[in-house]
Amino acid sequence: MSRLDRIFERFSRHLARREGRRSFLARTGTLLVAGGAAPLLPVARGSADPSRVAAPDEDIEGPEGDPERCEYWRHCAIDGSACACCGGSPTQCPPGTEVSPVTWVGTCRNPADGKDYLISYNDCCGKTFCGRCMCNRNEGERPEYHWYRNNDINWCAGARSQVYNCSLAVVIGQASEGQPEK
Repeated sequence: MSRLDRIFERFSRHLARREGRRSFLARTGTLLVAGGAAPLLPVARGSADPSRVAAPDEDIEGPEGDPERCEYWRHCAIDGSACACCGGSPTQCPPGTEVSPVTWVGTCRNPADGKDYLISYNDCCGKTFCGRCMCNRNEGERPEYHWYRNNDINWCAGARSQVYNCSLAVVIGQASEGQPEK
């Protein structure tokens, strides 16, 4: 008998003395089901490509506000520090941080042209919390059971680092329908 067979036999006998068959089968089944369900989780853990969130910003910017203020039109659904105050811009993360690949989306009206735009709010992750220009605007926010529409979640879950720094407000396109009246 080979050495590997003897090691496996000793391990099996030790396990059989310590644990019952039903308990062993239950734990093995749980491990198999959990391992099979892991890829179904709603977080993409790949590296974030900053060009993925590029937007037609040059065409829609105007004298509608200061991106370092909470009242800036793109910040209608932001919850966190605006990256424009933290060394970045509304569309670029500060140096030393990375864009999280997961996002929440809001619809904001641009006062310069009166049109509604879809805004992707991506968190920048990897450095400690910026803390400047802290904004908490919840226009159109849904309860937390609609997690993909809620801005109270740490969206750095898909990034290499879970440490939140600030939030981007990237225009991803014009909305086809207007916001509901309040």
